[in-house]
Amino acid sequence: MSIKHLQRFDSESSSGFTIPLSRVMYTQHISMEHPELGKNFGHNQLQNSNEYAYTVALGVGGQLFEAIFDTGSSDLWIVSSDCSNADCQRIRRYSPTPSLTLPNVDTLFNLTYLSGTVQGIVAYETVEFGPYMVFSQVLALANNTMNMGLSFTGVSGVLGLAHPAEASIPISTGRTLLDNIFASLDSSERLFSYKLGADASSSSFSVGQIDPLYSDRVSEIDYSPVYISERSNYDYWKIPLLSISIDGVLVPSAISRSKIHGSVSPIAVLDTGTTLILGPSHDVDNFWTAAGGAQKGEDGRWKVRCNHALLVGFVLGNDSTRREIVLDPSDINWVPPAASLPADGWCLGGIQSNDGVFSGDWLFGDVFLRNVYVVHTAASEIGPPLVGLLGTTNVSDALFRFQHARGNDTIFSSAPELHTGMLFRHRTRPRAGVVFAVTLISAFLGGAVLAILFRSHRERKVR
Repeated sequence: MSIKHLQRFDSESSSGFTIPLSRVMYTQHISMEHPELGKNFGHNQLQNSNEYAYTVALGVGGQLFEAIFDTGSSDLWIVSSDCSNADCQRIRRYSPTPSLTLPNVDTLFNLTYLSGTVQGIVAYETVEFGPYMVFSQVLALANNTMNMGLSFTGVSGVLGLAHPAEASIPISTGRTLLDNIFASLDSSERLFSYKLGADASSSSFSVGQIDPLYSDRVSEIDYSPVYISERSNYDYWKIPLLSISIDGVLVPSAISRSKIHGSVSPIAVLDTGTTLILGPSHDVDNFWTAAGGAQKGEDGRWKVRCNHALLVGFVLGNDSTRREIVLDPSDINWVPPAASLPADGWCLGGIQSNDGVFSGDWLFGDVFLRNVYVVHTAASEIGPPLVGLLGTTNVSDALFRFQHARGNDTIFSSAPELHTGMLFRHRTRPRAGVVFAVTLISAFLGGAVLAILFRSHRERKVR
C-alpha cells in the first residue's frame, strides 16, 4: 500500500495520536477450554465469570466496531454479516460496501484455537483508526466463529499488534494496519504505547507518540531490545526476565533455565490478551512455596489467603537495561473485577503454572501490565525493536489500599517491608506459614479462570 492510500482526516499537525481503551465485562459464564494450559490442565473446562477484555474502536468500511486490543497476535479480523451461527449473534457485523475489494484469487483465513475456530476470507477495505484513514487495508472478514464467546462480550474482532511474522494473513497480501500507519511516520515516531487501567479514563493507546499524561516521565522509561527468535525474526514482544522477588527478597528458585534456544535468561512475552502471569510449573511452585500463605489444589491452581499482602518484583531487560517492576498486591492476590471476596477466604493467585507456552518461558498478562506504562518501538536501520517500561504503581499506596480492603493477615505473615533500592537478599525457604497441597473448591470462580479472558490463542501462538 503506497502512502497516497493513507490520509489523516483531522486538522492536527502532529502525526501521533492517543485514544482511549475500553474494558468490557462478560455478562454470562463462558465455558471453554483454556488454550494456554493444555499440558497442565488437560481437557478441564474453565468458566469465565465477570471477566473483562480491553478493546479499541476502529472503523471498517464506515462501520464502527470494538476489537480486542491484543499485543499477543498479529492479525486484524472482523466478523462479517455472513456469520450467522450463535457465536456471532448480538454483535456488530461488517456489511459489504463499495470500497470492499477481494484478491484475484480467493485467500482463505483460518485460525484454529484450542477452544474454537475463526474462518473467513482475506479482503481489502477502508479502515479508520484514530485520526487515520487507510484505504485498501488488508484484513480478514470472519464468516464463521465457533466457541469464541463473542456474543457475551459485544466485541466484533481482534486488532493484533504483534510482529507481522506471526500473522495468519499472508504478508504477501499486504502490510498490517500498524505497519501501514508506521510507513507514514518518521522513523523516530514508529512506536505505540499503552496504559491498562480500571476503565476508559485510565486506559489509553497511543501511536506515534507517548500519551501526554506520561510525557513528563519520558526520561524514566527504560528500553530493552526485543528478543529475536531462533528463526532470526521478531515474532512477539518479549524480553529477558532476570529475577523475581517477594517483599524485597530475591527468590532464585523461581527462575530456572530458559527453554528458548540460546537464551541465557528466561524470556517473558508481554500479552494484553492474557489476564494472569503464567510461568513454568516448577518456578511457579517454588514462588508460592517461598511466598507462604498459599495452597495448590489437585487441579494445579494456586490460591492465596485473600488478606495475604505480597509485594512482588520482576526485574526485566538485560544487564545494562534492567528495571524492577513491583506489582500492586491486589494483582498477585487476585479477585476478578466486580466480584466479591470468596467466602472461604482464598483468592486466585495472580501467578499460575503453564508449561505450554513455547514462544517464551513466561506470559506477562494484564496483572503485570496494569502496573506499567508500556512503549513498543519498531525496528529501524540502526537498531532492533524495543520494549520500554515505566513503573506506574505507587507501592506504599497500593499496599495501604490492599490492607484497607482486605485486612491484615495475622496467620501467615506480618506486613511486608517496603524497600526502595534494588534487591539485595535471597530467600531460601518458605515464609512463615505452611504451604498446603489440597483440593480447592470455590463457588467464587466456578472452575476458575487462569489467563486469557476473551480470546483463545492460536495453536501457533503457544509453539
